[in-house]
Amino acid sequence: MSSCKSRPDSLKGGDIAKNAFGASQQELNIQSVLQRIRYKLFIMSGKGGVGKSSVTVNTAAALAAKGFKVGILDVDIHGPSVPNLLGVKSGLEVDEKTQRICPAAYSENLFVVSMDSLLKDRDSAVLWRGPKKTAAIRQFVSDVEWGELDFLLIDSPPGTGDEHMTVLKTIPDALCVVVTTPQEVSLADVRKAINFLQYAQSNVLGIVENMSGLVCPHCGGEISLFKKGGGKELAERYGLPFLGAVPLDPATVVAADVGRPVVLLEGESHAKTGFLDLADKIVHACENSLEVIASVHA
Repeated sequence: MSSCKSRPDSLKGGDIAKNAFGASQQELNIQSVLQRIRYKLFIMSGKGGVGKSSVTVNTAAALAAKGFKVGILDVDIHGPSVPNLLGVKSGLEVDEKTQRICPAAYSENLFVVSMDSLLKDRDSAVLWRGPKKTAAIRQFVSDVEWGELDFLLIDSPPGTGDEHMTVLKTIPDALCVVVTTPQEVSLADVRKAINFLQYAQSNVLGIVENMSGLVCPHCGGEISLFKKGGGKELAERYGLPFLGAVPLDPATVVAADVGRPVVLLEGESHAKTGFLDLADKIVHACENSLEVIASVHA
């Protein structure tokens, strides 16, 4: 990536000047950026507290460790947690030559953009309504120097609101990964999210069951704390691929507190195995989804 020195003080509105064909410069920038990203994965749920950010960060880190170039776009404007999960403390900078925002580099293969990195005080609340959030998300795509990526993972807030509709409209070929926990209180909201994706005619890559049982820190045995199998049953009900289950593991808590993905910790753990397996299945699912995407957008 280019040399980045100056730090952006705030997000600015995109250039809305129209070209001869009626498209705004920002729209052209978005198209140019997305053409250089092979797979765009939209991680969502419809339910808070299911571990979307943990799934996003660990899947991205696993993919990067396998040699893929990976970006994470955190569109949770009000509660961004990706930088904390990765231990990223630096803010975003601007390339002096191109005047484009440079993502924060976690490693040689993993890059991050989040609202949290733009805040001077990270304990400050972001008091934005829909139009401003929409503008910010579009700018996170159009004005960021993402470069050539194999995967861009987009971490979303709970629900099916402005952020989700903006992402799906801005990135129409996004592949949606729906995260749930096994219990009915989660599944009820996730069914609404699936209905939302069906209404939006979006591409659903599959369903992930997070917190699938608890791994005992003493004996290593499994406890059905939140039950198991709800995500797989949901996938079967809607005819969607089941991408895998990741157990609730104390190692994940330790990893989050130290700002390091569990897949990058030394030693083995049930969560690490689950996330690595999930990354492999996502790669396989993406590689076999090209024909579907081509037929939808032909």
